[in-house]
Amino acid sequence: MHLSSLDMSRRQAIERPAAIAWSAPGRDWSFGEVEALTNRLAQAMVALGVGRDDRVATLTRHQPESAMVTLAAQKIGAVCMPVNWRLAGPEVQYILDDGQTKFLMTDAEFAPLLAGLAVPTLRATVLSQAQTSGGAAGPASTSWPTLEQWSAPHPNIDPGFRPQPQDAALQLYSSGTTGLPKGVELSHRALTHSLVDGVAEVWDYRPQEHVNLNALPAFHIAGHGIALLTHAMGGLSITLPDFEPAAVLDALVKRRVSHAFLVPAMIQFLLQAPGVEKQDFSALKMISYGASPISDRVLIDAMRVLGCEFVQVYGLTETSGAVTVLPARDHVAEGPKAVLLRSAGLAMKDVELRVIRPGTDETADEGEVGELLVRTPKNMTRYWRKPEATQDTLISGAPGEDPWLRTGDAGYMQDGYLFLHDRIKDMIVSGGENIYPAEVENALMLHPSVADGAIIGVPDDKWGEAVKAIVVLKPGASADAQAIMSFMRERIARFKCPKSVDFVESIPRNPSGKILKRVLREPYWKDHARRIA
Repeated sequence: MHLSSLDMSRRQAIERPAAIAWSAPGRDWSFGEVEALTNRLAQAMVALGVGRDDRVATLTRHQPESAMVTLAAQKIGAVCMPVNWRLAGPEVQYILDDGQTKFLMTDAEFAPLLAGLAVPTLRATVLSQAQTSGGAAGPASTSWPTLEQWSAPHPNIDPGFRPQPQDAALQLYSSGTTGLPKGVELSHRALTHSLVDGVAEVWDYRPQEHVNLNALPAFHIAGHGIALLTHAMGGLSITLPDFEPAAVLDALVKRRVSHAFLVPAMIQFLLQAPGVEKQDFSALKMISYGASPISDRVLIDAMRVLGCEFVQVYGLTETSGAVTVLPARDHVAEGPKAVLLRSAGLAMKDVELRVIRPGTDETADEGEVGELLVRTPKNMTRYWRKPEATQDTLISGAPGEDPWLRTGDAGYMQDGYLFLHDRIKDMIVSGGENIYPAEVENALMLHPSVADGAIIGVPDDKWGEAVKAIVVLKPGASADAQAIMSFMRERIARFKCPKSVDFVESIPRNPSGKILKRVLREPYWKDHARRIA
């Protein structure tokens, strides 16, 4: 077993204390500075009463600060829960309550949202950074210290916790088909395998030579995981709090970036940026991409304009990120290998893939569509405080073997390559965000004019998929598409809300009353060969 990613991070502070770990707009963090702050922060958490297996949270756009809360928590055996800052207030409330959060770090701009919440277990709230004049924060944030101010009085002494492989290392929330978010608990073993044996190996990542760009959200397994990966391995990451094409292009060129992970929508936005074809991308070695579908046109244009290798990955939060990879050698636009651009690639190191016939334990034949199972040390330990959901997702094997994880995705195997076909669980992936129809349908059915409704994903050139509402109005009621979309935006995060609404006479259902989502989706997807990220 490798050293844990935490112990690898500790080692960087000894070996390369002055080297820059994270370079953010307006602030660089050296490995020595990270070690000192996380030591003080860990001691401050102990003084607050945070202990082993307790949950702490971040609600932030800033990757370095969120990663440092994670490292500090790991140093005392606690667990960080990065929260999606795009969620609505009730959704944030549910996650903080579910984790029984004792400590929260947030950005000043989210203070108005937090002012309306009440979390009984919360003992301290701090800001990620000092407020700037004219910022979005409200009065509720004025008394909160910054992360550095709050931890400054405490000693720069590592508490010394040494995690066991199965100890919890990180908890990320992924909404479930019931509409309630689920806390995906990832162990130190899973995280270390994913970061070191997975991403770093696929990237051919040499930390003291390469420069990584991380413009991904801190609450995603990709954004948070890559921030931890580069730090643990002693590399430099250029971090951006938001994806803005001009800023990303500027960083790629001026900071001589060699590696980046981007979702397809980001790649498309870059290609549309003025002057992109005249930029110098000579330092760029590899773009890895995933999380949502990419069109052949966008991929081919990106390969031409950026002039680097492209690598596709597929994975889930529940698998600590990537489990398959379509390597650069298989990115061929013409000839017999071109079909591989529609595959999700090959199993990564220490990953087993199995496709079973739905509703059975029978292995599907080559080329036969079924449900994808994954067995790997990267699999989650459990869904936090949800034993039934855990049991439904993890299938125990023989004694001493890792469990199989039900992905909920349908696909088939062909010559060792995984081809994904559809979603058994009806999940929608839009711009890299996982959206679960049941949660959105709950909000839709609150509209006083809606008698029945369903949420599906439909093709979208920009986002891969877009959320569509299929609505049956109550007799005599009236509502247009805009009114329904506005109603829902008041209740759930905007990225989950429908981008369009179709009105129908009835919703197709099976004899038990379950909505036939495949029937609803078919007219929109019939001309698309690939129906999943």
